[in-house]
Amino acid sequence: MTAKPSRPDLADFETVTEWVFDLDNTLYPRRADLFSQIDKKMTGYIRTLLDLDHDAARKVQKQYYRDHGTTLQGLMVNHGIDANEFLAAVHDIDYSVLEPDPGLGEAIRALPGRKFIFTNGDVPHARRTAEALGILDHFDDIFDIIAAELMPKPAPDTYRRFLEINGVHPKNAAMFEDLPRNLAAPHDLGMRTVLIVPNNMDEVVAETWEQEGDTAPHIHYVTDDLREFLFALQAAD
Repeated sequence: MTAKPSRPDLADFETVTEWVFDLDNTLYPRRADLFSQIDKKMTGYIRTLLDLDHDAARKVQKQYYRDHGTTLQGLMVNHGIDANEFLAAVHDIDYSVLEPDPGLGEAIRALPGRKFIFTNGDVPHARRTAEALGILDHFDDIFDIIAAELMPKPAPDTYRRFLEINGVHPKNAAMFEDLPRNLAAPHDLGMRTVLIVPNNMDEVVAETWEQEGDTAPHIHYVTDDLREFLFALQAAD
């Protein structure tokens, strides 16, 4: 299939006044390796919960993630765990691995209209991450898994709930994500969609199936540099 453009066309974004960003591996690069800490915490949580060895716990973790959208949702459905306890446990990590990104902060600040973080994590994790990056003050709100009533992306109803709660019209919105499947619902609702990919494929530590679909019709743009993509939008303006 034809590769997606990596630079924005002003005509596609001239009515956008609502900017929606995924958090992990989107607002910071995969090479920061922050999410790998969370990933290991989840494996440990499952080992303790289900009394499994590492490999068996890992298998359960990845199967739940694939089948339910998040490991949390799979654990809730199959084992009735407490969501808040799980979120606190897996986000007990070292955020100092993230470096402040003033350039990204400036690019986000300069966008016209409102800016949101839309994450399958929780607000405390999103705030700590954005604070470490030095970009928290540029966002109007954070929509997390609790606000989503524990129904994770890519569930279409979760995007509809985000739009309704925040009074966002999809035709005026753009969504930035690192997972192709999480852009299908925004596209179908009428949002512009931008896929964030690693600038060096050696950095990819995600499951292969997570990266499938980067040329799908529901993805309008693909970029390996979010900051430059946002600055290009403003330069075009």
